[in-house]
Order: sequence, then C-alpha cells, then structure tokens
Amino acid sequence: MPAERISVAVFGAAGYAGSLAARLLHHHPNFDLRWVTARSDIGRRLDDVYPHHRVPMILEEADVDRHGAVDAAIVAYPHGASAALVAQLRNRGAKVVDLSADFRLRELATYEEWYGAHPEPHLIDHAVYGLPELYREQIAGAELVANPGCYPTATILALAPLARAGLIADVVVDAKSGVSGAGRAATDKTHFVTVDENVNAYGVPRHRHTPEIEQELAVLGADTRITFTPHLLPLDQGELVSCYVTLGDPGIATEELEALYREAYGHEPFIELVREPAGVRAVRETNFCRISLHRDDRTGRAIVFGAIDNLWKGTASQAVQNLNLMFGLPEGTGIAP
Repeated sequence: MPAERISVAVFGAAGYAGSLAARLLHHHPNFDLRWVTARSDIGRRLDDVYPHHRVPMILEEADVDRHGAVDAAIVAYPHGASAALVAQLRNRGAKVVDLSADFRLRELATYEEWYGAHPEPHLIDHAVYGLPELYREQIAGAELVANPGCYPTATILALAPLARAGLIADVVVDAKSGVSGAGRAATDKTHFVTVDENVNAYGVPRHRHTPEIEQELAVLGADTRITFTPHLLPLDQGELVSCYVTLGDPGIATEELEALYREAYGHEPFIELVREPAGVRAVRETNFCRISLHRDDRTGRAIVFGAIDNLWKGTASQAVQNLNLMFGLPEGTGIAP
C-alpha cells in the first residue's frame, strides 16, 4: 500500500460523472486531488457548479503538460474525445481510468461498427475492462482501465452466474435509468417538461451498449445475441435492469440457480443478493449492485433484476474502486459506507 498520498486529476469534472469522481477523490484518504479540468464552466469553482459535492477547486482548461504530471487520472470525456487525451496521459506515465466507451470493446472492428473510427487503436489491447467482480486481478496490474458503461455494469453482474454456467439460451434486457444517465449536455432529452410524467424508450433497436454486454457475456461463455432496450425515467439518478432469460436447461431447479449466485457473489463486498425485486432507492448514492433472482416455473425462464446508482456503481464510484485496486488499496476505500 502506498505510504504517500497519490496525486490524481479528473479531466471532464464539469459533467455529472466527473464531478462526482472529483468529490469522491477530494475526500479520499489516499488520493490527493490536484486538478479538475473541464471543457465548459472554465474558471468557475466546482462547488459553485455543484454545491452538494463541496469540492472547492477551480475548473481549468485541460493542459496535459501541466495537469498530466500526476500518478493517476480519471478521464470523463465522451467517446471519441477521450482516446487522444488518454494516450497523452499514458505517455506521461499516469495510470488512467477512462469513463468513455473508447477502450471497452476488445475488437477494433466492433468499435468502428458502433462508434466510428477509433482515434488511438494501438491502446485497445492495453486496456482492462473495469468490472472488479470479474477482472479484479487484471485491474490490479493495469495501467489503463476502461470503466464499464452503467447499463452493462448492472446487466453483466445480473447475468454473469448464468452465463458462466452456460445457461443463457436467449435473453431480453429491459433497462431503465434516471435522466442523469443521458449526461449533462443532453438537455433536449432530459428537460423536465420532456421527462416528467413520462417514460420513453430510446436507442431502439441498436443501443451502443449492446456489443459491450454481448462481449462480456461471451467471455463468460454465453455467446448469444441479446435484445437490449433502455428507457428514460423521470428520476435524477438510479438504474434498474430486468433480464428475462430463456434457460439452456429449462428443468434446472430454483435452488441450483440460487446456488450459482451465492457462489459467485457471496464474498463480493459490493453485491447484495436479495429475495424481493431490487429497487433503485435501496442503492442510491452507493457503490452497491443489488440483485434478485426469480424463476418462472410456468415459462421455464429466469428473471433477474439488477439495481445500481448509475452515477456511482455505474460510473464514478466504480472508477474509484478501480483506482483503489490499481494502487494496491483496499477496493472499498473512500466509497464504502
């Protein structure tokens, strides 16, 4: 464990995820938050933009020569804009957790199909997918971690035990998120008048998180096409995925399914297995993922619910969890209750 505090910067701290990451690192016992940069609100104090985070630092325009002289960085830029900055930070020796999609997909062709040309394809093979419950050892030795998307975090954790056991023949994922999941800039979709008293599906039929989920399920043994449909709810934050799984062994007993989840998650510090269907309020402003498994004997399907806070376990607190692992710290430092 490092004896001295670890210098860190947050690039893109004016957004929802970046500002929360700055808050968590500002109060972290082992990290020294040196810089917060932004592409908007430059010159303003972060605690003026987001008073509830209480980070009394000035948002500066990113200067890699100045702000990149740190041990670690969280990059909270959109896909496409992130990769070049990540490359510059890596060239300066900083360990990086990237919150964009630029390094989540293992195959360049898949990235280009869903996102377009990749700015720094040579770094793809150097990135570790940042889901600690599946890649803890790899993250601990990584220099670049691709933080998962919020929907993939909840969905993959909900389905991983079934995928690993070869039990997913087909799956439909009905996902719902609070408006913060669309990002600070998406005002046309998240304006109060648009979302209040309303529920909308979006990204139909091709949402960009689909290949990320399929990729990780395939690594676990479930090489299948999924149906994934997200919805926007009139909540500020919180996320629930409802996964309807056609089982490869329709006769498997409920007790056997429950045993798979206990074996996978019984010792995981941030996974809660519960009997009642999971809800978002139970995990608000925490790094927990709450999972509940149900068996529909009439159809032979399994129904799995996964609830997270999209800004916490779905983004910022998971990024800090990854940084903790990368620097040999207890992974719950600064994010555990």
